[in-house]
Amino acid sequence: MARRPLPRILSSYSAPIARSREIARTAADSATDVLHPLITITRGLRVIGAALRAKWAATPKERRGPALFLTAAVVLVVALIPYGPLLALVTVMGAAAWTGREKTVVKTGPDEAELARLQSLYEALVPYFSVPEDPAPLFSHGGEWDKAFSDYEFDDSGRPTRLRVRYPAYFTDGEAASRARIEQLLHAKSGRGREYHFAWDEEGNQLVMSVLDALPTSIAAQRFVTSPGETVLGFTDADAVRRTVPVIAGDGSHDAPPVVWRTGPRSTEPHLLVVGRPGTGTTTLLRSIALQALKDGDVLIVEGSGTGEYACLTGRSGVLAVECGLAGALATLEWASHETERRLICANRARQAGHPAPEDTKRPLWILLDRPSVFADLAAADGRTDPQHLLQVPLRHGRAAGVTVVVAEQFDTLDDLTEPVRSHTRARVVLGPASLAQVESVLGIPPHTTPTPDVPPGRGYARLGTGPVLRLQVPATPDPYDDATTEAHRQAVLDLLPVRDVPVEATSRETPPVEAVPAEG
Repeated sequence: MARRPLPRILSSYSAPIARSREIARTAADSATDVLHPLITITRGLRVIGAALRAKWAATPKERRGPALFLTAAVVLVVALIPYGPLLALVTVMGAAAWTGREKTVVKTGPDEAELARLQSLYEALVPYFSVPEDPAPLFSHGGEWDKAFSDYEFDDSGRPTRLRVRYPAYFTDGEAASRARIEQLLHAKSGRGREYHFAWDEEGNQLVMSVLDALPTSIAAQRFVTSPGETVLGFTDADAVRRTVPVIAGDGSHDAPPVVWRTGPRSTEPHLLVVGRPGTGTTTLLRSIALQALKDGDVLIVEGSGTGEYACLTGRSGVLAVECGLAGALATLEWASHETERRLICANRARQAGHPAPEDTKRPLWILLDRPSVFADLAAADGRTDPQHLLQVPLRHGRAAGVTVVVAEQFDTLDDLTEPVRSHTRARVVLGPASLAQVESVLGIPPHTTPTPDVPPGRGYARLGTGPVLRLQVPATPDPYDDATTEAHRQAVLDLLPVRDVPVEATSRETPPVEAVPAEG
């Protein structure tokens, strides 16, 4: 059905009508600005008049006559005084202007809804912070919440964003289970779907709960300002680390607090374990580490999933191999084990002779394994050696030989990792939604925040050795060959890729030749 054209009168005069409306709106705004004092005085006179009427209505009938006589006497005296009427008019106008001014409402305390929420939180904490033997309990049913709560803040929806809680000294705040119960309760009562941070002051018997802002996801792969042996795993809260690096995010640049992982001979955590669920960003983190490692090192990649997530690195300068099959993985890891031994022997002989270590033993070698548990099942079915057993030498002696191992695995198959992998990967990362028990099982201690069920890819926690648990957001490093990748992220990854040594079609799947290692005798 064809659309009927507008009437000629409407189509012809639509522009003048719009201009007329704009002129009228501008004139109304200008008149309001000019007449603002008059409007204020009129509003004040109306308020004063309403107050006088209310006062007159509240005056008893037997007192209205004397009140009228007193008012008439005051008016007569003012009229007889020189300049009395003028002063009276100025006084009335001043009072009206003061009364009719626009008052800014200053909030001096919580409103009724916030008071109810604070009382609810107080009542919920009574069973945990009180005992029958306490003669003067700080928490009691029907007690006053303002003695236990201070420094509280609320958002626009009335949910608390910050709360300081005083608790009795006999509360077992040194036990993780006791703290976890309080944190879970405050999380549930303050509103789910947000990430809370809990700071326990055991000396002062105080707990500060605060809502954390979401970590930015706009930082993509780029050249980070780091020293040799430093790798940026992602970015965290500003008050969690003492360092910032300049980054480009969106259309501008700013300084962001990074989570820096240090490798090399002086590193206390030379190997890394990344755990997550499918689609949480574990492969993205390994791809980001590979791009940073290729700046001054060589990379070996073993992909157990076989989805081709690292095809963009095939044939690149510094990439020794990208293996997706069991045979290639076994050959690659066997070569890596022999290479680690060769580096140790060469460095040892050089030190014994009083010479510096050879240059070929100083170049970092990175071994990246994505889901090695898949190869364990294939090796068991084929009667071959589990590729993880070939990692024992690189894991044990990698720090001295300049070899770094990074393993990414999923929660479902985490038990399939061998003991050497578990014991030597003391730098840990957990990505994606996970319970407190799962995070604690990987990192060793629970985080001081409450994980949320819905998080973006690359969001999680990191702990380097015995350090604190840090929130983490991995820089966006997608597969540039994926059709779902945005053009900006694709170009960011392509700009970081080294040049190709050989065309992709001519890239051999064979591992680098293994040099003969002479036996020490």
